[in-house]
Amino acid sequence: MTTVCRMPATLSVAICAYTLDRWDDLCAAVESVLAQRRPPDELLLVVDHCPELARRAVECLPSTVRVVDNRQQQGLSGGRNTAVAVANGEVIAFLDDDAVADADWTTRLLAGYRGPEVLGVGGLVRAWWETGRPGWFPAEFDWVVGCSYTGLPESGSAVRNFIGANMSFRRAEVLAAGGFRLDLGRVGTRPSGCEETELCIRITARNPGSVLRYEPGAAVRHHVPRQRTTWAYFRSRCYAEGGSKAVVARHRGTGPALASERRYLWRVVPVALARSLLHAELRTAAALCAGVGTTVAGYAVGRAGGRRRRPAGPSRLLSFPAGSSDPAGRSARSRP
Repeated sequence: MTTVCRMPATLSVAICAYTLDRWDDLCAAVESVLAQRRPPDELLLVVDHCPELARRAVECLPSTVRVVDNRQQQGLSGGRNTAVAVANGEVIAFLDDDAVADADWTTRLLAGYRGPEVLGVGGLVRAWWETGRPGWFPAEFDWVVGCSYTGLPESGSAVRNFIGANMSFRRAEVLAAGGFRLDLGRVGTRPSGCEETELCIRITARNPGSVLRYEPGAAVRHHVPRQRTTWAYFRSRCYAEGGSKAVVARHRGTGPALASERRYLWRVVPVALARSLLHAELRTAAALCAGVGTTVAGYAVGRAGGRRRRPAGPSRLLSFPAGSSDPAGRSARSRP
């Protein structure tokens, strides 16, 4: 049953970072949050097992930034779970360390929690191409670089899952659901993901009638560096996405795990392919075909491998056993 709760009053923003190589991006992300028209009640920077970055953050960032070490295993899921565990806000929002939030980002996220059935709100992720968008790169595949893509709703709508660079949840619901799975998510530069997809499916599955709301007005700009504009990165990211989707399907079933993907494959991609062929954009058409084929291959390999492997125990994969107490000593269901 959906938890009855009032409109949230407090907001924590979490940025997870793992390397000094993106220091300038990280500083821009932090500045964008501190400059919000509606400042968050706290800003957390979770450092993923990088002591040098933690020291520099403490020394150089404003004192209002709360720097915390990732208390779980290395990776984005562990970092996000650490943020959830230590945050104080009723809502926790996640911003990537290479993204910059619009000035009204927090205002628009919180405004999305317009009813007790809304358990999470996510927003638009605009791509900022450092060296310009490659001529062959289809907008339908901007998810490859962690950004919103053609095929997403253009206005406020209920969605299955959010893009990880720009999402928020009622913190109590993340705790009650068990947090982000530790067998999913990016570790360093490994181009895997889908931990936010799996969590979103799990949250709504345990709360019949609940809604995860997409508000494109709550926008951020995501830095896409030159190294993510190559054919090699495109193929590796598609393959990794397919493998990650196989893990999600193993945990949550193929119906929920692939519902959005089926609509995308049969409605969005054919239109894009027809358009590219009509305008003789052959490299874009090739990218569309290669992207679909490589993602399907990654999924097939992931499913086959999953059948051979014995699943890990839930205590390893979930950080907060469902319905458990808040790690900070509060009841996971007591916060509105």
